[in-house]
Amino acid sequence: MVTMYNFQQYRHIQSPGWTLGWVWAKKEVIWDMVGAQTTEQGDCSKYKSNVPHCCKKDPTVVDLLPGTPYNKQVANCCKGGVINSWAQDSSTAVSAFQISVGAAGTTNKTVRLPKNFTLKAPGPGYTCGPAKIVKPTKFVTSDKRRTTQAMMTWNVTCTYSQFLAQKAPTCCVSLSSFYNETIVNCPTCACGCRNNATSSGSCVDQNTPHLASIVSPPGKSVTTPLLQCTKHMCPVRIHWHVKLNYKEYWRVKVTITNFNYRSNYSQWNMVVQHPNFDNLTQIFSFNYKALTPYEGLNDTAMLYGVKFYNDLLSEAGPLGNVQSELLFRKDQSTFTFEKGWAFPRRIYFNGDNCVMPPPDSYPWLPNASSRTIISLIQTVATILGSFVFLLAYV
Repeated sequence: MVTMYNFQQYRHIQSPGWTLGWVWAKKEVIWDMVGAQTTEQGDCSKYKSNVPHCCKKDPTVVDLLPGTPYNKQVANCCKGGVINSWAQDSSTAVSAFQISVGAAGTTNKTVRLPKNFTLKAPGPGYTCGPAKIVKPTKFVTSDKRRTTQAMMTWNVTCTYSQFLAQKAPTCCVSLSSFYNETIVNCPTCACGCRNNATSSGSCVDQNTPHLASIVSPPGKSVTTPLLQCTKHMCPVRIHWHVKLNYKEYWRVKVTITNFNYRSNYSQWNMVVQHPNFDNLTQIFSFNYKALTPYEGLNDTAMLYGVKFYNDLLSEAGPLGNVQSELLFRKDQSTFTFEKGWAFPRRIYFNGDNCVMPPPDSYPWLPNASSRTIISLIQTVATILGSFVFLLAYV
């Protein structure tokens, strides 16, 4: 039994799912598999009647798809290789399959540990260590009255590096506010330059009259990225807008936009670092989970979509964005709009570090006289809003 746990808090394995490989230590073959399959059978010509499932020295295993017949399933299998992050949903952060191995003995004295484990999910980025024998796994029956023990158990740990996964970043952040007309866009060439992308055919102008035929070529299944031509050339942009200022609260609007015409992001998540998350009062249309990397300091939050509502970030186009608003309570000891305090310190999308604008370009507060006018306008708006509410209530 092979079980894969995704212990990463906010990085999940999305479609087309994981691909697991290893090299057998001796002349093992896989006779049968339940919950997964190898991509190739290999040379099994020496077996005349009963042919194994795979005879390759270095098998490559993929998960089965949803809808697999029940006699080919085991618990936590058959999800197309998709594994959610541990913090987002620990119940679906596991994937498993079962294999029947032969030609190498049947006891733990003759078993040799496989080597050279590789994990692609769905591309490169993971590096796996050697297999290590650990305490045998125990299995409890459904009625919890009996426990059985495995003959032998070994663990393999794989770590992820964003630098190994892709050469360029995958997301960027733009900023704006109600008190300043300046919109701080994503840095130019944050994820690559448009000239290079255009020459390679991976960038398309959204105003082209033949966009549909370019995005979905008839009769072809294309998985390579196809980005909308932008100055930043990032697949995903996150926009943080400081929207309103109340007497005791302030409001932020967050918009996530997908610029990739050939892929969507299911079960997406976003991690934001901001010192005021300890005073988050309400969030609209997103889920919220506090992350505390340091004890007693709640300045990091994970935001993700509501299931069956906006947990799917569609490909580029009219539906390629999701939005939410956050309402914060003002902490008089720390709250200020000065020096970019209202903007996030760092944002991660699906575990990838997003490119932030340079700090000196953030929207700053105007001078003192203009600040007084803005404060007066906000106060009048709050009073009028309360007055209209009272009239409606009466």
